[in-house]
Amino acid sequence: MFDIDAWHEIWLTIARNKSRSLLTAFGVFWGVFMLVVMAGFGVGIRRGILDEVEHFEANSTFMFSDRTSEPYKGFQRGRSWNMTTADLAAVRHQFAHKIKYSSAVLWGRYSTNNVVRADKYGTFRVMGFEPDYNRINPMRMLQGRFINEIDIRECRKVCVIGKRVANDLFAPNEPIVGSLLRVNGVYYMVVGVCESVSKQINLFGDSEEMVNVPFTTLQQTQSSGNQVHCMALAADASVDVAQLEEEVKTLIKARNNISPTDQQALQSFNAKQIFDMFRALVVGINLLIWIVGLGTLLSGVVGVSNIMLVTVRERTQEIGVRRALGASPWVIIKQVMSESLVLTALAGVLGLLLGVGVLVVVSQVVAASSGDMPFRDPQISFGIAVAALVVVIVAGVLAGWLPAKRALQIKAIDALRDE
Repeated sequence: MFDIDAWHEIWLTIARNKSRSLLTAFGVFWGVFMLVVMAGFGVGIRRGILDEVEHFEANSTFMFSDRTSEPYKGFQRGRSWNMTTADLAAVRHQFAHKIKYSSAVLWGRYSTNNVVRADKYGTFRVMGFEPDYNRINPMRMLQGRFINEIDIRECRKVCVIGKRVANDLFAPNEPIVGSLLRVNGVYYMVVGVCESVSKQINLFGDSEEMVNVPFTTLQQTQSSGNQVHCMALAADASVDVAQLEEEVKTLIKARNNISPTDQQALQSFNAKQIFDMFRALVVGINLLIWIVGLGTLLSGVVGVSNIMLVTVRERTQEIGVRRALGASPWVIIKQVMSESLVLTALAGVLGLLLGVGVLVVVSQVVAASSGDMPFRDPQISFGIAVAALVVVIVAGVLAGWLPAKRALQIKAIDALRDE
């Protein structure tokens, strides 16, 4: 039942010493404010790092050939070699039950002003891919389509260009799909324009500054034979990509007369290990944020508890009179703990509201920024806000418990003698 007289008394007690009450509440206010702001920044870091790579096939590996570092079967160390399309076919056949997506990768020759359209030209990276590459490392199609199986099979001279390539070589509102570009001396028809889904992942360079062509077409136009510069593999979710990586390496080394212990000849990049490291980093950052935030809040709660002890000491006679008039222990405990709870709750709610307001402003500033920063939308969830309020309520109860126990120890006769 709501007792307006009790609440009026609580408010008068708090307002009796305004400066002390404000300074005491400020500790809780600042603790909640810092907890909310740091939690929001933790969310912003998580979204900036992890949400951008959520479309990337994390359970994937990329393999590159390099010079051998050990002699083997009559071959000297330092031998130069390349993977081939036959190696990729063998991998696809033997590990068909484990591989979700696979793509050969070939990089084109790099030269100054290698991409030309009419009187416009630029220097861009040329890459040869298969259709599955866009499923392993997705690119968002702005116009047209990506490379398909027919392009690969018929070695079509088509290309998909990045957004910045299109901006440099085409005027605004000018039709792009269907236009011709001269790439390293060979004419290609543009079938699509793409942009990066993630600004943080650039495996072979910025995809927005690339000209992507069918892998088989690039093999022919630059006389690369059956070479494969990189093999991109994405494993099924139930498959350990690290184990698949070692099994594929063993097969390729055996096919190319490379020592099984040669670590340099066939190198690889395991995306899952990198992503797991990022996830662990984000968890560590969030844990540190909560430790620091709760520590700051705890210091404010300790301040409230100390002030309530002082208040109880100042009100010794009042409490003694209450006890002498028959006030039960529960009435004394409720009075002291209610004062502590009201003080911490008010300060906590104000800290929560200001913290959320700061996060809204920061979110708008970040959204308006054109920079590709690994930080996005630092807004706390409803669950975190509720958790913060629960922490404040629990803190208010704990802050008042010790002073309440101290008040119960006051005997009426001793209190009345106190001066």
